[in-house]
Amino acid sequence: MTVLSRICMRQQMQLPLHQHLLRCSGKGNISPVTVITRGLRQPRGRNREGGMNLAPKGFVEAPNENNMGRGLAKCFLFAGGFCSTTFAAAAVWKYETVRSRLKQNSWTNWANKQWDNLEGWQNKEGEFRKAINVWWNGLSEGQKTFWPICFLNAVVFACWNKPSFQRTMLRYFCSNPAARAVCWPMSLSTFSHFSFFHFAMNMYVLHSFSSGVCGSLGREQFVAMYLSGGVISSLASHAFKVAMRCPGPSLGASGAIMAILGYFCTQHPNAQLGIVFIPGLNFSAETALKAVMCLDAVGMALGWRIFDHAAHLGGALFGLIYACYGPKYIWANTQPVMKKWHELRNEINEKLEGSKTREE
Repeated sequence: MTVLSRICMRQQMQLPLHQHLLRCSGKGNISPVTVITRGLRQPRGRNREGGMNLAPKGFVEAPNENNMGRGLAKCFLFAGGFCSTTFAAAAVWKYETVRSRLKQNSWTNWANKQWDNLEGWQNKEGEFRKAINVWWNGLSEGQKTFWPICFLNAVVFACWNKPSFQRTMLRYFCSNPAARAVCWPMSLSTFSHFSFFHFAMNMYVLHSFSSGVCGSLGREQFVAMYLSGGVISSLASHAFKVAMRCPGPSLGASGAIMAILGYFCTQHPNAQLGIVFIPGLNFSAETALKAVMCLDAVGMALGWRIFDHAAHLGGALFGLIYACYGPKYIWANTQPVMKKWHELRNEINEKLEGSKTREE
């Protein structure tokens, strides 16, 4: 065996497993970095790899860089359609909520009351359910909205730890403008966390601000704004990565949470905030929002990759703009949707009653 062949064998043995598989997958001598960034122009000295350090690195799907411009156009269309659909669905949800509150002595209320009074076919089950009811009924409207979101994030986090799911998770729960699937991951990635620290910190911040924002907007508008903020932040991340020619995976609820933070700090600029790790340090919400946005802007300029700073900044700007114009120009314009749903609902009820009358 020659010296050159020994050196080549040693270099291959030092490669990580996923890079060695890419070298041996019939692609010739193309390195993994070439597979990921082929055809992308990048200024000298700048790292070609984008994304964030909290995203998984074990397996990277071969991206489709040639269609990044077309993919970005699809992302814009998806973001517009998703946000419009989300607010329309929230308007329908609001209508049904008001209708159920106004409707007295319905069979559902009777059934819920009987179930609440039921001790259960075993005493332990009855006591456990009563304890859950006491805990749930003691929560604020914002906390009742937070816990289902936290549960969904926890389920997705658990799926990341299942090796058989990771290929699917990387395809649909990581946002990357160079991936084959670019639209739905913009939304699904906002419920996705690969690191427990990332998941815990995001849920802590969301829990801290959910009650205040939900009390101001209502549960339906809060959820619509949260979901839309997540997609808008993903769109900002995609646009920045395409402009800088540095595609890479990103995930996490930070962009949607930054939208909530941007709304709260704009509506309550004099509210006093603090940092859990630094007791005794207090500052106004307005100062906090400016500092965070400046930090994200610096992170974008310097190419920091600990977090997706473009997504953070996009989410914060969305929350700030929504606080100024959203309730007046977006949520107020959902009234025609409620009216149309009311007419459609009545029409369906009339048809159902007519069919019952014919059967009798």
